[in-house]
Amino acid sequence: MKYGESIFDIIYLLFAVASGIIILLRRRDLPGRLMGSAALILGGGDAFHLVPRVLNYFLDGNFTVWLGFGKLVTSLTMTAFYVMLFLLHKSLFSSKSRSVMGVSVYALALLRVAVCMFPQNNWLTNDSSALWGVIRNIPFAMLGLLIVLLYWQTRKDIKELGRVWIYVTFSFLFYIPVAVGAGAVPLLGMLMLPKTVCYMLMLCAFLRLSFKKE
Repeated sequence: MKYGESIFDIIYLLFAVASGIIILLRRRDLPGRLMGSAALILGGGDAFHLVPRVLNYFLDGNFTVWLGFGKLVTSLTMTAFYVMLFLLHKSLFSSKSRSVMGVSVYALALLRVAVCMFPQNNWLTNDSSALWGVIRNIPFAMLGLLIVLLYWQTRKDIKELGRVWIYVTFSFLFYIPVAVGAGAVPLLGMLMLPKTVCYMLMLCAFLRLSFKKE
């Protein structure tokens, strides 16, 4: 199990970073910069949690602090990733990204960051309660819902991004049980694998769009 998960995590991180670099090299316009930066933020942020997780499997030592800190960083960078998805949508469909939607996205993102900063999250002990898992993920889930609605509305406008709303939906369906119940039922952590696949599919959509001939 540890070997399979570790190999998967490493492949994912390398794929995310490589995707970001390729997209930034392929497209120099605003959508290209947003897609490439989002990919790098996704891979870079997740590395703070996944690298200590992999090392914890193979090295002796106490990685509790690093695993907890990594979860905090990942929580923040994932929030930034969804804000960048909104900005990408706005850059491609400015007429369909209403100002009230933008205010809602930014407000929920800031609320999510603020809640993640509360000491009750116990990040450095890697022992957050189920209650705080729910509290900090309420604004995050609402943010995800807004992104799903945006990309669903324009699913037929750009073929390469037509399934992004599906990937985001399933990523949350896999993530929420882990965030809320993994502490009590560790086996739920396995849902992070298909959740990660959803993000890889999003990056594949970005890559296809970056290679699209104008």
